[in-house]
Amino acid sequence: MAIIDILKRKKREKVEEKPVEKKEEGQAEEIESKKEPGIEKKRIKKTTPRLAYKVLLFPRVTEKALKLNAKNQYVFVVFPKTNKFEIKKAIKEIYGVDAEEIRIVNIHRKRRRVGKTQGWKKGYKKAIVKVKKGQKIDIVAA
Repeated sequence: MAIIDILKRKKREKVEEKPVEKKEEGQAEEIESKKEPGIEKKRIKKTTPRLAYKVLLFPRVTEKALKLNAKNQYVFVVFPKTNKFEIKKAIKEIYGVDAEEIRIVNIHRKRRRVGKTQGWKKGYKKAIVKVKKGQKIDIVAA
């Protein structure tokens, strides 16, 4: 534990020693970094990719879905609590394609019986995404 603390401390010192440049209307000013004990600078978080991988679970590949691909429509199984806006952003982020229209269908769970055993087949939410003309999503890899 002590070694990890020492390494963390060294990283903090390196970050704090760098001078900060401020540019306004063509003028450059250098501000020296001041070390004051007890006052820590706030770390700036890097922009992380959105959680698109949690929104779109996987593409649904069935005969009906493949027929819809000819009409520029693609079917995805999505997280049950997502909405159309989140799906549209996830499609743009992952595939780089503009979604023109999104339709959502909730498939409810169904009762199944095998012999004496009774159970439930899981329900899910699927989204049918229509893509702008001229754009494609490559779902099925050969």
